[in-house]
Amino acid sequence: MPEIAGTGSNSLREALEITKRAAGAGADASLQVCPYYNKPTQEGLYRHFSAIAKAVDIPIIIYNIQGRTGVNLETGTLARLAKEHSNIVAVKEASGNVAQMMDVLNELPKNFTVLSGDDNLTLPLMALGGKGVISVASNIIPREMHELTEYALNGDFENAARLHYQLLPLFKGIFLETNPIPIKAALAMKGMIKEAYRLPLCEMKAENKEKLRNILNNLKLL
Repeated sequence: MPEIAGTGSNSLREALEITKRAAGAGADASLQVCPYYNKPTQEGLYRHFSAIAKAVDIPIIIYNIQGRTGVNLETGTLARLAKEHSNIVAVKEASGNVAQMMDVLNELPKNFTVLSGDDNLTLPLMALGGKGVISVASNIIPREMHELTEYALNGDFENAARLHYQLLPLFKGIFLETNPIPIKAALAMKGMIKEAYRLPLCEMKAENKEKLRNILNNLKLL
């Protein structure tokens, strides 16, 4: 199985160090999140990702998630990076902005891969030309997520939509609280892991945990 190492940071020095280490250990690609907290300009984002792309030769997937980082990688900046660095090959698009996703799909080269970062937007994005998802839900339903993306890639949107709506309660349930709290709780309910969190993350509220348990029961996942 190909391994994508999450080696991004808001410190360029740290991102370079970890990415080089991952590449040396055999990682097939690197996932580079937009620098968080320090909120760089578009030029700063361009220089940050450019420096990383120049330092390693493994493929790089940029992770755009404004809700967590406080900064949005604009389509023009992404296009500039993809044009100048052949190893910047994909984006994990989790901005939640469908209009921006359409711009990315329309303006980036056809060989540039656009992946959803939100399970519930996987099908809409793929209907517009996206190639798949880097998924939270697949931690607990890998087979179903594979089927959903296979249907979409093969143009079978009738079955893709059927499966999408079947799984939609789970897509919503695993974000009842901050990810990855609910998905860890769900995995623990199935006996796959021991439920444990590192502060500042903590266990779900009892009422939300019961809602999640009901969703899993309704989908016959418990």
